[in-house]
Amino acid sequence: MDIAIVGAGAAGVGLLDALAATAEGPGTVTVFEPSVDLWRGRPYGPDLDTVLVNAPPAVMSMRRTDFGHYATWLGTRGAAHLDERLDRPLVPRALYGEYLAYTAETALSALRAGGRRVRVVRDRVTGAARSGARWSLRTENGREYEADHVALCVGGGTPQDPYGLGGATGFVADPYPLARTLERVPAGSDVAVVGSGLTAVDVVVSLAARGHSGPITLLSRSGVLPHVWQRPVDHRPRHVSPERVAALHQEHGAVTLEDLLGLLRAELEESGEDFEAFAADLLAVRADDPVRRLRAQLAAVGDPGIGRRVLQETAHSLGPYVWRLLPEPDRLRLRRHLRTATSVASPMVPVNAAVMVRLLDSGQLALAAGVRTIEAADGVFWVNGECGSRSFDTVINAVNPPLGAVPQAAEPLIAGLLADSAAELHPAGGLVVTAPHLHVVGDLAGGGPFITSSIAGMAAQAARAAQAIVAAGAGAGAGVR
Repeated sequence: MDIAIVGAGAAGVGLLDALAATAEGPGTVTVFEPSVDLWRGRPYGPDLDTVLVNAPPAVMSMRRTDFGHYATWLGTRGAAHLDERLDRPLVPRALYGEYLAYTAETALSALRAGGRRVRVVRDRVTGAARSGARWSLRTENGREYEADHVALCVGGGTPQDPYGLGGATGFVADPYPLARTLERVPAGSDVAVVGSGLTAVDVVVSLAARGHSGPITLLSRSGVLPHVWQRPVDHRPRHVSPERVAALHQEHGAVTLEDLLGLLRAELEESGEDFEAFAADLLAVRADDPVRRLRAQLAAVGDPGIGRRVLQETAHSLGPYVWRLLPEPDRLRLRRHLRTATSVASPMVPVNAAVMVRLLDSGQLALAAGVRTIEAADGVFWVNGECGSRSFDTVINAVNPPLGAVPQAAEPLIAGLLADSAAELHPAGGLVVTAPHLHVVGDLAGGGPFITSSIAGMAAQAARAAQAIVAAGAGAGAGVR
């Protein structure tokens, strides 16, 4: 069986690791990746040390069956990167990239030992077409490769430019790697950062670390900041669990949002917590003062309450399964709370939250909600919003790509698959495969939840894809196609 993996970022690493644990016998595994930063993808390439992995080690394992895989690899190196509030190591993302590279190379060695021929093709795949029961892949340099299975692990899309500032002097369309882009920002300039999520936090913290002396303003329509990670506690959800959700589905034939809220209520009440107060606090995110909320959450890093911890864990581990069971009206209700859900499911680390509070207290950092337009004119940028107009010297775009967006580099490949009816675009974003033996791992997979995949969620996706590939290979070996 011949397997083609298009893309060598975190999704591709996860698939290789899962295949190494399950796929033995003759055949080839071919990985296609033109980037110089093999195995790291866009997020985990070389960058400033202030660009941190945004989660504790327990949720950053690339191996679905071993939650301690990353922590074991990190070993004593983690001590140099301890977040004292979280009591866990939070390493630079470039160091995590080394872990991904280690995992990939270990998997490749295991596949070779299991009888596979393994190769890495440093070229971009521009087309893939079905040829009988097999696939034929074409690369940018005109070469062709054949495979029984094709896995698309192409990463996320291109950052949006919501205000049409592309090409303007002083505008940074894509902030990463910050080591390169922030070099062009004058130390005393008046900087506007478009967005208020995790990317914006990375930009602010890195500017401060580089000694930026000018004012920094986060521009946002909503004004909502990410929540703050809390110190891990020894709690495994008993009610908000796959088993309870499966039981509800079997009993009622469906799972509703009210069912899920009932499970969360039971989880909190069993721990002696007030569900109504917890729900009211979540729903107040958009109305609350974001700076006050940030201070309160930084002070509550060690609070023993399990509410947010349960939501953060299950949003990624249970979320994809639950999403498939929810009726469409309930999905629409959840999508209306996109900003709140993203803030809770993808919190900022305490060490970064502390920097944000310090900059807010000093007056160097400010938040501006209700932004309507940003225009480039006469060498400056004019921001217009609910509080009037103000000019800035530099604008850094920290708006993330929409979930399910097609990466620019993969557009020719995806266009060909759509034209060949091998896949179709999901109405909510992403790709849904319709041809056999085609797989998608990562945020390009359509039909999933509306929050960005975590590493744990990506590892789960990769494990499912590997199982499907192996099962199909076993069926073909038995004469079943």
